[in-house]
Amino acid sequence: MAGQSDLQLARRERQIMDVVYRLGRATVADVLKHLTDPPSYSAVRAMLRLLEEKGHLKHTAEGTRYVYHPTQSREKVRRGALSHLVKTFFNDSVESAVVALLSLSDHQLSGEELDRLSRLIDEARAREHR
Repeated sequence: MAGQSDLQLARRERQIMDVVYRLGRATVADVLKHLTDPPSYSAVRAMLRLLEEKGHLKHTAEGTRYVYHPTQSREKVRRGALSHLVKTFFNDSVESAVVALLSLSDHQLSGEELDRLSRLIDEARAREHR
């Protein structure tokens, strides 16, 4: 069903969705070309069909081949997955999720990234006071 998050996809399904999002549209051959250690052609075709049944993809016929397209923008899917993550693991607290992200020791934010976050916080404050 459209709207399900990437969290509900198997690892290989997520990899296939990543390829389709990166390319914008993809055939079975395109997906095979871009997967590390790809399964068989028929396995990829079956997974694309399953992703279509789940509502993540749709296809158009171009000659004898199917070309698959995402049903939702990557941004919409990201937001849905992030919302699910915040609700599930952070008791629906955006603040707790942001604190957890900022405290990851293996990733240091650049000055530019910190400036952008600061601007976004300022914009959120301004919206709150309207």
